[in-house]
Amino acid sequence: MLRGMASSIGVLTVTTRRYRSVTKRLLSLTPLRHAVNVPQPTTTPPPPSAPTSDPDASTVERLMQAAAHAFADKGFHATTTRDIASGAGLSPAGVYVHFGSKEELLFNLSRSGHESALQLLRGAIADGPTPADQLTNVMTRFSEWHVEQYQVARVVQYEHHHLTPEHHAEVLALRKEMDSLVRDVLDRGVADGTFTVDDSADTALALLSIVVDVARWYSPTIRRTPAEIGATNAALALRLVAATHEA
Repeated sequence: MLRGMASSIGVLTVTTRRYRSVTKRLLSLTPLRHAVNVPQPTTTPPPPSAPTSDPDASTVERLMQAAAHAFADKGFHATTTRDIASGAGLSPAGVYVHFGSKEELLFNLSRSGHESALQLLRGAIADGPTPADQLTNVMTRFSEWHVEQYQVARVVQYEHHHLTPEHHAEVLALRKEMDSLVRDVLDRGVADGTFTVDDSADTALALLSIVVDVARWYSPTIRRTPAEIGATNAALALRLVAATHEA
């Protein structure tokens, strides 16, 4: 019995790593084109990526791409398993070969998306020598991420409340860590006299809300590039904290 339990745990661990690996590939796709004549997004799922040497991984990747597109376009509740399966070129039963439920798909997308965003924030802060540089990097890069990965970002930021309590708690812990990173930047800026902030928690919430909202309104038809949107949000952030000098 113990050997059977150990075997099951091993399979679960390998499966979880596979889903995270697939989502990382999803997040590393070529950035979107930004031009005036890009057509409006439709409900047609994006084409699957190039086949991999692992047929199961290829199927999981197609499912997660289709789920990200459907959840971003229609929302979690309005999306059916049939929608996801159709977008991945499978029958509805094919979804359950890899995921136990629609919620499990959402959880894997949400967790891996938050982990990717958290890694981005850590890198942005590490690359800045001063609090002003760090805040500029955070707002610029995180805004660009929400533009270039707007479908996944939309799911990550707006659909996580549909998760089970256990799954939501895991994602919420990642969100709290992201918030803490930004608060720490603000506190360092206040300590060295660069920022004037009355409440770092409220200010961090306001700054992150500016970035998160990008995933709601962004469309590939918008003329502004990711860099332009990032630069605008970074400038707004420095003004919001009354920075004594800009990065």
